[in-house]
Amino acid sequence: MPVYEFRCEACGPFDAHHAMAQVPRAQACPACGAAARRVFSAVGLSRANSPRARAIDDAARTADAPEVVRSVPRQAGAPGAVPRVSRAPRHAKLPRP
Repeated sequence: MPVYEFRCEACGPFDAHHAMAQVPRAQACPACGAAARRVFSAVGLSRANSPRARAIDDAARTADAPEVVRSVPRQAGAPGAVPRVSRAPRHAKLPRP
């Protein structure tokens, strides 16, 4: 259900959920009960479940507090382990720790 923005002259803006076919031009303010007019604002389109949105959310979440490693990485021969040394020629010129 879409979210619509309304503005009360006394209290300021607030959001309300309405079906698209039943959006009123004015609604009672939840704080004071006065009539508040609908405000036209930017559309909020989202693809919240897309891999790109998850990557952006992960980057934003770890920007201030990165995740802490809590265990030793798996051994190189273990199933699902990432190899420690890459033999790819494109990786030969990368800086080494």
